Amino acid sequence: MRANLDEVAEKAGVAKGTLYRYFESKADLYVAVLTHNHEIFLDLMQAAGRQGDTALDRVRSIARFYFAHWLDHPDYFQIFWAVDNESVIGELSREVIDKIASFWERNLNVTHEVLEQGVASGELVPCDTWEVANVLWSIADSLIESDNTKARRQIRRRPLEPLYTHAIETVMRGILADPARIVLTAPDPVRETRTA
Repeated sequence: MRANLDEVAEKAGVAKGTLYRYFESKADLYVAVLTHNHEIFLDLMQAAGRQGDTALDRVRSIARFYFAHWLDHPDYFQIFWAVDNESVIGELSREVIDKIASFWERNLNVTHEVLEQGVASGELVPCDTWEVANVLWSIADSLIESDNTKARRQIRRRPLEPLYTHAIETVMRGILADPARIVLTAPDPVRETRTA
């Protein structure tokens, strides 16, 4: 993330002038990568949101997709981190911020629509589905981000995937009309052996 555009050009094997012709800053480059990958990500997330017979099944499917996507594409999530930390990539223009917010809102809307369907069918209790979608998204992002820092992994004291699943299930149990559909068991407090 600390590379400047000159270093990016060198690693990409393109002339600096070529890179500067298309991108004025690292922020512009990151947003271009996000734009390129966003439609693919959104299509996959929407497909995950259609898997299952119930809203609970579909939320679980979205959560599994999101976690697996992070495992398969950690650099994509690093770009999101960089965009959240303008000191790393430079100040973002209002236009760029609006574009990124639009990406995130479209993704969040997939979960929101599933929750809305669950409330309409009576599977979920009446609730602020936009707020719940934001809570689920924030929990997922925070737990995934916690895996990028040794100290956070250490204090977590649990493997990431079962903790991630438990967190999603806990939120969903709170809004199910029949909460007994989810039996919560705490993740095993075994320390991970990851050394990265």
